[in-house]
Amino acid sequence: MSSDLIAFTASLPKAELHVHIEGTLEPELMFALAKRNRIDIPFKTVEAVRAAYQFTRLQDFLDIYYEGAKVLQTEEDFRDLARAYFNRAVADNVRHAEIFFDPQAHTARGVPFGVVMKGLLAAMEGAERAYGLSSKLILCFLRHLDQDDAFATLRDAEPWREKIVAVGLDSSEMGHPPSKFARVFAAAGSMGFKRVAHAGEEGPPEYVREALDLLKVHRLDHGNRSLEDADLTARLARTAMTLTVCPLSNLKLCVVKDLKSHPLPEMLAQGLRATINSDDPAYFGGYINDNYAAMAKASRLDRAAFVMLARNSFLGSFLPEAEVTKYLEVLDAYVARQA
Repeated sequence: MSSDLIAFTASLPKAELHVHIEGTLEPELMFALAKRNRIDIPFKTVEAVRAAYQFTRLQDFLDIYYEGAKVLQTEEDFRDLARAYFNRAVADNVRHAEIFFDPQAHTARGVPFGVVMKGLLAAMEGAERAYGLSSKLILCFLRHLDQDDAFATLRDAEPWREKIVAVGLDSSEMGHPPSKFARVFAAAGSMGFKRVAHAGEEGPPEYVREALDLLKVHRLDHGNRSLEDADLTARLARTAMTLTVCPLSNLKLCVVKDLKSHPLPEMLAQGLRATINSDDPAYFGGYINDNYAAMAKASRLDRAAFVMLARNSFLGSFLPEAEVTKYLEVLDAYVARQA
C-alpha cells in the first residue's frame, strides 16, 4: 500500500452518512463549553478525557458519551459543535453529510428540542453558505429508553418536520431489539420520515432482519454481523440496501480484533452497497478520511474499491436524484483527472 492511495482517498469527493453530532465533541470544546456554562465535568484536563477513551464494549463508550453531552446547553453550544464538525468535514472533502442527533439526551436535562434544532440548523446553513456543503438531520431514538419516550420525542419533532429527513435508532443495542420500536417507526413513516437503524453492530443478524421487516428501514447503520447469514447477505445485495460502516469505531469498541479482519472488503465482494463513515470521531480517534486511510493501510482494497465506496455514499444518501447525479459527476471528474 502506497501513500499515493491514501492521498487519492483523501481527495475523493464523498458523503458521510453515519456521524453522531454529539460524538464529534472534542475534549477541547467540551472543556470550553463546560466553562462557558459553569458545568462540572469529571475530568481535570484534556489529557484525562482522552485517557478515558479506552473501551471494551459499546456501553463503556456510551457512559462517557452521555457525560460529555451535559455541557451542551444553548443554541450557541449546538451551533459551535456542528460548526466544528463541518469545518473538519470540508477538510476531508465531504460534500454532503447526514448527521444523527439524540434529542432525548438533551430534553431529559431540560434543554428544549427547539434549542437543539436552532443551533444545528444555524451551523448547517452556515456550512452551505461558506463551503457549499449540503447536509440533512436524522433524529435518533435512544433504544435503552422505552417506546413511549420515543413517541414523545416524535411529537416534539412535528413542528420541525420539514427540517428532519429521517428517524433512526441508536444507543445500547444488546437487549433492545428493533422490534421494541416498531410502532413508533410506523408512526414516523406515516408522517413521511425516512427510517434508518443501527443493527448488527453488536447485535445478531436477527436484529438486522427486524430492522428490515419491522422498522422498514431505508438504510442500515453498521450491519457487520449480516455476513453471518448468507440469505440475509444475499437479500441486502439484491435490494441494494446501503450499509453505513464505521471501521475505526468497530476497532475502538472491539467489534473487530484488528482492521485486517474488518468485514468491509467482504461486504464489497458480496455486492453490498457499503460506505465508510466516522460514527463518533472525537471518541474513536478518526474522522472520515482517517477511516479511509486506515482501511487503505490494513486491507487490499484498491482505488476502484474506494471509488465504489465514495459512489455508494452518494447513492445511499437521502438527496434528490438530481443532486445525487450532480455529486456523482463531481466524483467521476476527480477520478478521470487522477487516471
